Amino acid sequence: QVQLVESGGGLVHTGGSLRLSCAASGRTSSNYDMAWFRQAPGKEREFVTAISWSDSSTYYTDSVRGRFTISRDNAKSTVYLQMNSLKPEDTAVYYCAAKSAAYLSGSYYYTRRYDYHSWGQGTQVSVSS
Repeated sequence: QVQLVESGGGLVHTGGSLRLSCAASGRTSSNYDMAWFRQAPGKEREFVTAISWSDSSTYYTDSVRGRFTISRDNAKSTVYLQMNSLKPEDTAVYYCAAKSAAYLSGSYYYTRRYDYHSWGQGTQVSVSS
């Protein structure tokens, strides 16, 4: 298993930006697809974005496409989430997640919460109006 630690959360005003980081340790020699999920109070954890191991293909939920960007630095075993034009509805705890590389194309293989076997502890993102 791989251990994940998120950082970079905080409080920003509407329209602001934040950059989240997810550092992996442990079995980082294995190949992992990586994702960010979020959970708002009283709601289920939802998919935000993912990046594949095989070719760094990216997938986004519609509500963040064009505003959020996921990237990875395999040499540093780190995944990033750049969040721009933040809205109050983006307020949530953001979780980094990892799963064994799928080597497949298509969002079906990257957006399902229960496919991910390793999770970070979460970082709070709050956007004030």
